[in-house]
Amino acid sequence: QVQLVESGGGLAQPGGSLRLSCAVSGFTFSNLYMMWYRQAPGKEREFVAGELRFGGSTNYADSVKGRFTFSRDNAKNTVYLQMNSLKPEDTAVYYCNARDRRAPTNAYWGQGSQVTVSS
Repeated sequence: QVQLVESGGGLAQPGGSLRLSCAVSGFTFSNLYMMWYRQAPGKEREFVAGELRFGGSTNYADSVKGRFTFSRDNAKNTVYLQMNSLKPEDTAVYYCNARDRRAPTNAYWGQGSQVTVSS
């Protein structure tokens, strides 16, 4: 059973930073490609950042380019989302998403981490 456990959310001031982590277990990590999504109150879940199915570059939503950085540590079966220069509009629940490279319709979700940006 694939498990994605997120950590690192919380409260930040505008202009501040937070780092989210997503630890994966129950699956061969190298067979997964990873992404981050977020859902703000009253809005649909949206893509934030993540890998392509077969590696290569990382994609970012236009709204976070230059501020957020996706990274992956294969030794720790963990992905990260470093969030800098946070804005109030970044306030949302952030979800880690994993998909099987061999069968991308097999998707798994973390429990979600609340990120609140407010002064």
